[in-house]
Amino acid sequence: MTDATIPTGHWDGVALMEYLRNIGIEPDESFLQEGLQRLAQTVVELEAAEQVGASRYERTPERKTYPNGHRDRVGETRVREIPLRIPKMRDGTYFPSLLEPRRRSEKALLAVVQQAYVKG
Repeated sequence: MTDATIPTGHWDGVALMEYLRNIGIEPDESFLQEGLQRLAQTVVELEAAEQVGASRYERTPERKTYPNGHRDRVGETRVREIPLRIPKMRDGTYFPSLLEPRRRSEKALLAVVQQAYVKG
């Protein structure tokens, strides 16, 4: 998947499909799988930054701890397993909400997507 910037504004399904094809992306199964993996990884990184109190390399008085490496985990969905890199913390622990015990990761991911849609 390319890191091309998608123009903002209202999208209808046909315009989005045309745009994706124009930039060389065929929205097939691998496209959806990679998109799901990237979205899940972004959620993990945003949650970790929230717990840390600062984004990566940012120095602020609100910083609570520092990331200290990653551990590889797999999030399971009905579609497929999603490989994730979970940040480890120097002080304290972090466990992503997408991997909460007894909670399907796709439910958490759906909630994030819905919230992002509502907030624009």
